[in-house]
Amino acid sequence: MAEERSGVVTFMGGPMTLAGTELKEGDAAPEATLTNGDLAPVRLLGDAAGKAKLVITVPSVDTSVCSLESKKFSDAVKTLDAANIAVYVVSNDLPFAQKRWCVAEGVDNLTLLSDYRDMNLAHKWGLLVKEIDLFARAVYVLDEDNKVVYREIVSEIANEPNYDAAIRAVKSTSA
Repeated sequence: MAEERSGVVTFMGGPMTLAGTELKEGDAAPEATLTNGDLAPVRLLGDAAGKAKLVITVPSVDTSVCSLESKKFSDAVKTLDAANIAVYVVSNDLPFAQKRWCVAEGVDNLTLLSDYRDMNLAHKWGLLVKEIDLFARAVYVLDEDNKVVYREIVSEIANEPNYDAAIRAVKSTSA
């Protein structure tokens, strides 16, 4: 039976349950295979080996907060050295919807990946919101060895994360 945690997140004020193994700062992030916009498999960690990683999970890019968050991170990472960092936005939206969102919003500096097939990453990183079968809103920064150096699980899913803290963590990790 999967690990479950209550009291970590709410959605519109209502308590939710996170399923999966909790990933904390200092932990080695487990690998997960996701799907890109061309329906090709992508190994989240292995395909960006040797780089720091900013991993942003959102419930759905088709919602206003997730769209705004993704655009804000797109703008913020333009100041980073793209050669040293991989930036991922992960949801369980279909890859077609993610690709459509990127085109509609003019975002080309984020890699959107889908976990729609089996919510592999959601389970491995403890981010599956059991009641709604969507990702919790979270931000992780991993060093080049895939160790978690920063983590924020946003306590109210409808709220935005702390952008400044995440970007500071990325800058200190990829420097």
